[in-house]
Amino acid sequence: MNYIVKRLALILLAILVANPASSFNYSNTLSSSSFEFNIDPFFENDARNLISLSDDSNTDIISDSHGFNKSAAIVIGTEAVIITGIMASLYSSWYSGTETGGFHFYNDNGEWLLMDKMGHANSCYNFANIGYEALIMTGMDERHSILYGGPLGITIMTMVEIFDGLSSNWGFSWGDMTANVLGTGLFMGQQALWHEQRIALKYSYHYSGCPKYDVSNPVTMERDYIMGKDWLDRIYEDYSGITVWLACDVKSLFMKDTSNYPSWLGWAFGYGAEGMTGEYNNYQPAGRVGDDGNWGRGWEYDPLNAPGQLKYMPNDARQRRLFLAPDIDISRIPCKNKTLKHVLRVLSAIKLPTPALEYRPGNNRLCWNWFYF
Repeated sequence: MNYIVKRLALILLAILVANPASSFNYSNTLSSSSFEFNIDPFFENDARNLISLSDDSNTDIISDSHGFNKSAAIVIGTEAVIITGIMASLYSSWYSGTETGGFHFYNDNGEWLLMDKMGHANSCYNFANIGYEALIMTGMDERHSILYGGPLGITIMTMVEIFDGLSSNWGFSWGDMTANVLGTGLFMGQQALWHEQRIALKYSYHYSGCPKYDVSNPVTMERDYIMGKDWLDRIYEDYSGITVWLACDVKSLFMKDTSNYPSWLGWAFGYGAEGMTGEYNNYQPAGRVGDDGNWGRGWEYDPLNAPGQLKYMPNDARQRRLFLAPDIDISRIPCKNKTLKHVLRVLSAIKLPTPALEYRPGNNRLCWNWFYF
């Protein structure tokens, strides 16, 4: 399912950076002239719908009406076309080869030690952020940007869940949908209440070594690459290397604006897991492959000298991991360039490497990481 997430993340970030409204914030610094750009009356009811452009680096998009405008319509229309195209491609490549039947449900809450649910929440939260920032850059007002941009992630993920519900190999997951709602609600609720994100979901990744366990059938040596075939796949599918963080802005939550505490320095609570080569366990398949419905993947450790010989990750290697770490919020670093500010707010979805205190509840062990990503 993460195919759709990673492709859309890259495309929508490109839309944000290339947003047609972003050019409205710039002018030729060699000239002191300014001019006005008239928005088509189809998008604005007020006859005085003018955007003023000048070479002032702090120039904003100005209009008497802050609802839909041409740039916002272009952004929303482009997103709709891209999402429709990718969904059609996803259905053709992922679902067309599977049997379809009546809509049904599937309880996958025990998979991957909840890391897939954390991924759903994180994806919906950050897609909401992308959708909101893209519309704010067009000059759309706060309320409409929240309403039309915020549901971007849950719209995408709901379509994926519907496809799952119609496929015999999967099913509609209420666990996934709950995570989708929580991620979307966290963003939209804060933006409506505080007009900023004081509590954010962030992501970090390091290669876990688990993707080399890719042999799903020890008889035919078939490989399913469920944890990713290349680095672009692995940053979303190698659950053993992913950590999802709940980052708190200490200053805006607990201090006055006049405090000297740096606004870009917060604290984050992280959740991760390691040692997972199967959805529910790492066990070697017994009997006919797939009879038990889930199993671990094998690693062909020496294909030249010992072809077909596999090693399996011990099942007790599956461990939950809890973290406490400082957080550097790049979205709060002072910046005069308005377009760069919007881009930094989106890129702040990545948790920068810092020291981290770690607790492993499986073996009741506390440890320290000098540099964790």
